[in-house]
Amino acid sequence: MCKFHVPWRAPVGSWNCLISSTVWRQDHNGFTHQDPGMIDIAGNKNGEVVRVYLPPDANCLLAVAELAFAETDVANIIVSDKQQHLQYLTIEEARRHVAKGAGLWGWACTDQQEGSLAAPDVVLASAGDIPTKECLAAIEILRQHLPQLKIRYVNVVKLFCLSEEHPHGLSDADFDSLFTTDRPVIFNFHGYPWLIHRLTYRRTNHHNLHVRGYKEQGNINTPLELSMNNQVDRFNLVIDVINRVSSLGYRAAHLKEQMKEEILRNRAYAYTHGIDAEAVSQWTWPQES
Repeated sequence: MCKFHVPWRAPVGSWNCLISSTVWRQDHNGFTHQDPGMIDIAGNKNGEVVRVYLPPDANCLLAVAELAFAETDVANIIVSDKQQHLQYLTIEEARRHVAKGAGLWGWACTDQQEGSLAAPDVVLASAGDIPTKECLAAIEILRQHLPQLKIRYVNVVKLFCLSEEHPHGLSDADFDSLFTTDRPVIFNFHGYPWLIHRLTYRRTNHHNLHVRGYKEQGNINTPLELSMNNQVDRFNLVIDVINRVSSLGYRAAHLKEQMKEEILRNRAYAYTHGIDAEAVSQWTWPQES
């Protein structure tokens, strides 16, 4: 479902789009409402005119709205779910995060050991609310079962910060600082995965970038089922990390098999009960972390 709103008393010449997306929370709509292609179209437009925001939580949505509704002569596309979601950042943290466009969430990272300059083993990144939740859930699993793995997590809220040619674009130095120049990067994305490749094809580490996103898979499914069909779920992301980090491989075979079993178990639960298991639907980031 797409809703287009022009803010009340908006400055003349200003127009803003708010897209309420049902891609990963489709309810009863099924395949007919699964089309994040408008983001791809926006990527073809002049960067001086179009911006795309994917806030991961409500405070980031408020911070994006503060910024976007104050701009004139641009089309601001805000991709936001209509369902309730987890809250990760305070409003002040959200404002800083939106101002940067992309940034590290230190509380989800394990590569920042005090006094150490060691590189991360893998970079996990996400753009969008459900992809962010699944990415963080995958990180929790990895932290629990592979505590020695050095993980960096990057959240992207201004989509076009990935392109150096857009006004929102990060410099090459800033991009390399976040995503490294030689480490595997697994990017969990709200839309079609090839858009991320289009935006980053000139970046240093593009050859190590592996994008998960919507692949036209699904019907009338639970949110986790749809995520698993398109491999943006926590279990497939953990398997991705095991496959991409060369130091893991067969050493993490037991965890890989466990993730395959979780996929089967959760599919069976959704088929039997028509909803996702409570461990998935009620998941939150552990407080002790």
